[in-house]
Amino acid sequence: MRHFKNNSYICSEKQKPIIINILTQNTMNKTELVNAMAEKTGMTKVAAKAAMNACFTTIQEQLSKGQKVSLIGFGTFSVVERKARTAKNPQTGEKVKVPAKKVAKFKAGSNLLAKKAAKKAAKKK
Repeated sequence: MRHFKNNSYICSEKQKPIIINILTQNTMNKTELVNAMAEKTGMTKVAAKAAMNACFTTIQEQLSKGQKVSLIGFGTFSVVERKARTAKNPQTGEKVKVPAKKVAKFKAGSNLLAKKAAKKAAKKK
């Protein structure tokens, strides 16, 4: 197994090189999420992708109107306003004014936090 600077490893399995990226090993991308939804619901992948896109679009629309989206047990999406501030350019040391802006925020719900805490406790044992 060879290690590379970008936290990737390469190993061979039956003469075929396989690249494993350590940073993305625990990350699920959109395609994997669609596949999991399709498998768990019995929907086709096309239908699951359409449902997920509709969900994301609806959340984005509500946030752009300044409304909250609350999914009981999962979490709440909301919009918060960040105040204007002065920051420092790390390369030049020059002070830069950062204007006020609105940003999306997600606060995890109780069920999601409880599952995360349970996983963490199981790892400690």
